[in-house]
Amino acid sequence: MRQFLLFFSLALCALLARAEVINIDNAELAQLISSGVTVIDIRTQPEWEETGIVPGSRLLTYFDERGRADPAVWLEKLKPLARPGDPVVVICRSGNRTRPVSQLLSQQVGYPRVYNVKKGIKDWIASGGAVVPAASSIAACRADKTC
Repeated sequence: MRQFLLFFSLALCALLARAEVINIDNAELAQLISSGVTVIDIRTQPEWEETGIVPGSRLLTYFDERGRADPAVWLEKLKPLARPGDPVVVICRSGNRTRPVSQLLSQQVGYPRVYNVKKGIKDWIASGGAVVPAASSIAACRADKTC
């Protein structure tokens, strides 16, 4: 009986400690931005240039134009932008690409709270969310080799 209780307690602790992905809408995104949570925009440079970016977001392409990704390289570039243990918001064009990236961050890397913008920047813009031109952010991340 004692072994069963120990096993059950450990299993419960592991379940409670598990990181989570939280799908958010635009109102929740605005709240998180105002509270200082890091926003990672995983789109490509042409997409950033087309729509602009959420003010203060960090640019870090996950999938290239052909849909390829290198998770290990991407994660190394992410570490200086958002430390494991910190909450992070992930945004793309429509919310499709951020799903697998959010799962990677929460289940394999250990980010405790990953916020997935479920309808992406297109919906953010359509609902009146602020965007800024991406040129200066692109120049900065290129200089730092973090895009």
